[in-house]
Amino acid sequence: MPETQTHVLIVGSGGREHALAAAVARSPRCGRIFVAPGNAGTREVAENIPIDPTDFDGLVKLARDRGIGLTIVGPEAPLCAGIVDRFQKEGLRIFGPTRAAARIEGDKAYAKALMRAADVPTADARVFTRFEDARTYVLTRSEGLVVKASGLAAGKGVVVCDTPAQTVLTLEKFMIERPFGDATDTVIVEERLQGEELSVLALVSGRAICILETAQDHKRLGDGDTGPNTGGMGAFSPAPCATPKVLRAVERDVLLPIVDALARESHPYQGVLYAGLMLTPAGPKVLEFNCRFGDPEAQAILPRIRSDFLDLIEAVVDGRLEEADVQWDDGAAVCVVLASRGYPGAV
Repeated sequence: MPETQTHVLIVGSGGREHALAAAVARSPRCGRIFVAPGNAGTREVAENIPIDPTDFDGLVKLARDRGIGLTIVGPEAPLCAGIVDRFQKEGLRIFGPTRAAARIEGDKAYAKALMRAADVPTADARVFTRFEDARTYVLTRSEGLVVKASGLAAGKGVVVCDTPAQTVLTLEKFMIERPFGDATDTVIVEERLQGEELSVLALVSGRAICILETAQDHKRLGDGDTGPNTGGMGAFSPAPCATPKVLRAVERDVLLPIVDALARESHPYQGVLYAGLMLTPAGPKVLEFNCRFGDPEAQAILPRIRSDFLDLIEAVVDGRLEEADVQWDDGAAVCVVLASRGYPGAV
């Protein structure tokens, strides 16, 4: 095995992690691939290691014992818990934002405040920590609103409501029944935006940005965009609505300002930044930011990369992103999610 080959550790257990493993496996410089904990699919392209994504001691030991040259983190939970900070402290190379930068996903109230400060277009919103205050506000409105858990809720902490009464019931569930625990200590109530949704993912290293191919995620459980929101029931890439004009606006009005805002707060971003957008008549507006590759968007985007994916990830980690030249397959890709009966509830 050539000395230039890099052993890679991928943290996570979903379809996204299989897509990441398959993408790095195509690099001629990729050595062995380990996925912790992995799944039946990752076993076909990597060695699964039964370590929980939030077991930082176990993951650090694994990285040292197996000579891992690069770690790529899939899910948001370990990123928001500080896995990147820990690996960097140990002198281990890792792809992803620090705990402070990952707040852009882990604390939606913080993300809203950051967007306002950076003049990033987003839905009008109010932030509440008391149910009665939120209820009083909702009852002054005549239309349905969107209720969001400020903390992490596995993609299930957003409910689009049709009426004020439904909005109040959702607030009661989030803030009184608390199915997501302290993720709903703070809740955001925001206007419903109208338009077509778009997912734009970009590699970011400091103030350098490389926008990847686009995707459109479908979050509602049922056909015809019906039912509750899920972590995503499928995605396709590219998204036809992502015209060059739209992408220029996203880079100019969304990505560059938010990356600059994080840098000004001494939290320079390194990793992939996912902007969930609504294309409104007034232009793209941010629904949410995520600090990792989307799932299922990654399964539709990553197979289309023709450049060396390992090189791209290392360019981000090493501060060489300006040199990146990403080549894409001209075809389309689709990911369909198979879920257990009862999802997104208890299964």
